[in-house]
Amino acid sequence: MTQQQPTMEPMSSEMQECVQACMSCHSVCEETMSSCLQMGGQAQMPIMRALMDCSEMTRMCADMMMRRSPLANEMCMMCAQACDMCAEACMSMPDDDRMTRCAESCRRCSEMCRAMAGSMM
Repeated sequence: MTQQQPTMEPMSSEMQECVQACMSCHSVCEETMSSCLQMGGQAQMPIMRALMDCSEMTRMCADMMMRRSPLANEMCMMCAQACDMCAEACMSMPDDDRMTRCAESCRRCSEMCRAMAGSMM
């Protein structure tokens, strides 16, 4: 006799959208970091730290949601905070189109993560 493994429920459309927002934000943060490194001395360390934190948090948050981690709710809230900090840091260079695009992606991800955390309670 073989036991059947329990199957996971499919992700809700809201969770899928949140995962996509996280992965998109991760990608934009990585691209922005690369651009900052190419600019050299213009990139300030607080901005780089915020980009690194946000990049890591968004990737981890997406991973935890996809595997239905019991910590996903808390991770979504932390991710939203990291995204808010990154958006604020990026807006310290409002004349840079890449920074503005990154801030927009971070804000969208933050909103999605806050909504997801609220719906998972």
